[in-house]
Amino acid sequence: MQVDRSTQTGGVTENLELNGLPLAPAEANYGLLRAATYGHFTSMQVRDGRVRGLALHLERLDHSSRELFGQGISADRLLSALRGALDRAWSADVSIRVNAFSRDRVKFGQGIPVEPDLLITVSDPVAPTAEPPRLLAFEHERPVPHLKHTGTFSLLYYGREAQLAGYDDALFYDRSGHISEASIWNVCFATAGRIVWPDAAVLPGITMLSLQAGLDALAVARETVAVPLTDLAGYDAAYLTNSIDPALPVASVTTPAGTTQYKPDPASADLIAKAHAAIPLDLI
Repeated sequence: MQVDRSTQTGGVTENLELNGLPLAPAEANYGLLRAATYGHFTSMQVRDGRVRGLALHLERLDHSSRELFGQGISADRLLSALRGALDRAWSADVSIRVNAFSRDRVKFGQGIPVEPDLLITVSDPVAPTAEPPRLLAFEHERPVPHLKHTGTFSLLYYGREAQLAGYDDALFYDRSGHISEASIWNVCFATAGRIVWPDAAVLPGITMLSLQAGLDALAVARETVAVPLTDLAGYDAAYLTNSIDPALPVASVTTPAGTTQYKPDPASADLIAKAHAAIPLDLI
C-alpha cells in the first residue's frame, strides 16, 4: 500500500473560487494562483454540509493570516465564502481546501498589511487510507512548523523517497532524535490506556486538536512528552491523524536502528474512535 498524493477528484472537475466568485481553470491567472509560494491553507472533509472542528479551521486561517500578511480573515468572510462554495458544489459531501495568499506584491513587499485573497477548491470527498502504512523515518524539521503553509516541497520529497525505498510514507524526527510528525499527518502513540503525543515542533493539526478535546471529554489519559526513536518499541500502537484519517494505525516504523512492528491494538483504537466521535460535526 502506498499513499496516493495526487488530487483525488473521482472524475469530477475541481470547482475553484477566488474571493467568493467562481474561477474558471482555463483563466490565465489560474496557474499563478495554484503555484503561489507564500501563503497558508487548511483542508477539511465535509459531510452533509458539516465539518468537525470548524471553529478551529476558522481560527487557524485568521491567526495565520495575521502572521503572514498583517491582517486576519474574519469568521464572517470565511463562512460566507465556504457557504457560497458549498451552494455551488455538486454535493454536500466534498473535500474543501482554503488557500490564503496575496496578489498585492507591492504592499506585501513593503511590509504593509494586506487583506489576503481566498482561493477555495472544492473536490470529491477523499476516502480514508485502506491499509496501515509502513513508515520510514527521516531526520527533518519543517520551517515555521506551527503554520500550515504552502511550503510543502520537503513533505512530498521525503514521502516520495520513502516510497522509492519500498515504504508507504515518511515519519520525521528532529536533530535530538525525537519523533515529531509525519508527512501529511500528526502522529500519536498508545500505551497502557494512555494516548501520547510527541513533544516537538509540529503543526497543531485540526484533527489532533479535536482528538485531544475528545479524549479530555471522555476523561481518557493523554500526555505530551518527548518520544525518542529508541522508545518506539515501548508503545502498544501508533496512529496517524489528519482530516482524512482521524486514527490510521501504523504497521511499522523503520529507523536507522531498525524496524518496530505494531500489531492491531483494539483497545487504543476504540479509545481514539470514541474521542473522535465525541466532537460533533459543525454545520457550515
